[in-house]
Amino acid sequence: MGYLTTDKKKITANTFLKMKHAGEKIAQMTAYDFTTARIIDSAGIDSILIGDSASNVVCGNDDTLPITMDEMIYHAKAVARACEHALVVCDMPFGSYQVSREEGVRNAIRIVKESGVDAVKLEGGEEIADTIRGIVQAGVPVVGHLGLTPQSIHKFGGYGLRAGEEAEARKLMADAKALDAAGTFCIVLEKVPAKLAAEVTRTVKAATIGIGAGNATDGQVLVSADALGMTRGFKPKFLRRFADVAQCMTEGVEAYIRCVRESSFPAEEESY
Repeated sequence: MGYLTTDKKKITANTFLKMKHAGEKIAQMTAYDFTTARIIDSAGIDSILIGDSASNVVCGNDDTLPITMDEMIYHAKAVARACEHALVVCDMPFGSYQVSREEGVRNAIRIVKESGVDAVKLEGGEEIADTIRGIVQAGVPVVGHLGLTPQSIHKFGGYGLRAGEEAEARKLMADAKALDAAGTFCIVLEKVPAKLAAEVTRTVKAATIGIGAGNATDGQVLVSADALGMTRGFKPKFLRRFADVAQCMTEGVEAYIRCVRESSFPAEEESY
């Protein structure tokens, strides 16, 4: 029997480690607002990520770089209020931890204090391990993120597969070990070969969450707007659409317009 069938209490960072040890898969999805987060949480999701993908999904930017600390905290507050069960993780935005360990620790504490989330997520490997160590020592659980790291999109020059070559694969494994040693309880592996993701998962103590990283990771994460069919034109190989919310909403709006124009809404029973 899985964790969700036996225990309805709030999921914590320690729960992730227990689920990994027990071989129970972890399901994570993004959310950026109270209403969506409440639905996803009520459905039984293990974790909700307030991703800096809000920059794209909510704000319409081309990448994740423009979103600010204040904007991330705004979204995180709304999501945290909605969640009774899921572990809530907030991305630390670009520029909030790259300058120094002290600034990274300070901003991680600020996110948790002001939003009420359970953990923060940082992109990068060995170069930010000391910052992660400081955040963990401050009492804030940390999720790492390796492989395709969108905050480094200008460095990579695109959103293609990462660690496909031997040298980069060795670097990713070294980074995973460094994050594990620094105290991360979970590591996201994005768009890396499935075989490498499986090797990382076997090697590290932390739970691993894959997105475009095969099925051998300890769990999976998807952007809710993509997985539920709200976005159009974004069709990476790893994405499966589990609903067509855009079509449902379009039909609902069209029905509303029709009823307003023919004066059938509001009806007498809907009027005061």
